[in-house]
Amino acid sequence: MSNILEVNKVSKYYGDYVALNEVSIAVPKGSIYGLLGPNGAGKTSLIRIINQITMPDSGEVLLDGEKLNPKHVQHIGYLPEERGLYKSMKVGEQCLYLAQMKGLSKNEAKIQLEYWFDRFDIKGWWNKKIQELSKGMAQKIQFVVCVLHQPKLLIFDEPFSGFDPVNANLIKDEILELQRKGTTIIFSTHRMESVEELCDHIALIHKSNKLIEGKLADVKRQFRTNSFEVGILTEKKQEVIDRLSTQFTVAPTFFKSLNDELKLEIKLDDVSANELLQILTPYGQITHFMEKIPSVNDIFIKTVTA
Repeated sequence: MSNILEVNKVSKYYGDYVALNEVSIAVPKGSIYGLLGPNGAGKTSLIRIINQITMPDSGEVLLDGEKLNPKHVQHIGYLPEERGLYKSMKVGEQCLYLAQMKGLSKNEAKIQLEYWFDRFDIKGWWNKKIQELSKGMAQKIQFVVCVLHQPKLLIFDEPFSGFDPVNANLIKDEILELQRKGTTIIFSTHRMESVEELCDHIALIHKSNKLIEGKLADVKRQFRTNSFEVGILTEKKQEVIDRLSTQFTVAPTFFKSLNDELKLEIKLDDVSANELLQILTPYGQITHFMEKIPSVNDIFIKTVTA
């Protein structure tokens, strides 16, 4: 898989403050790429450089193999966390204006707007002013403005902010549909459950440095602990704990169930999962047996607090 975006050893300084320290990332074509990090990590500085709002002090950015230049603006869509619509301007007039700034003709813009207004069921909003809309309604308009010129790269910064669960799910479905059609998406958020649902690649930036990058599945493999959650219905709870403790690291755990099982987290070393099952089976009915795959949230916390 080739990369649509390559950031090569990019640094950015604000006076003595280092916002980015030789950060390099590679965003594969057609991926949903999670750009993660705590507040102040450098994510916004990197996004602003990709959008040519600011320039790097060193390093370079390539889009589709070409050094980033002003003509690439029409190939990138950006939904910032701080939305930038003109509150006193009418929705339709504003959308047409912003679409033409992205290189669409007025007629092309109208065709795209008709498609999106119909898809979001917002045709009646054309003559409304942004200030007359709720935050969630304005977010829909901002999303439309971001995607209507059909960019090859979309950058979403906290795209679900302001949405109720129904509309957040609507936007999530649209993001997945855009990916299915070939659009590459950079997705920056603090909602780790959204990263789990949507992203296939991630990078984590902390204190101006990139600490993690790769396929989400590969990153999870790096952080796996070979631990299993076990639920067993048994009348010999203490006996089970004592037996397991002679061979494994054992700790209580919690998961939702309808039974009063003995619930344990068991860390395996040189023993296979099948061998653990053979040890447990004589003690009762095994109702739950699952490897504890590290979540993005677990990985995030472990990395930034190390």
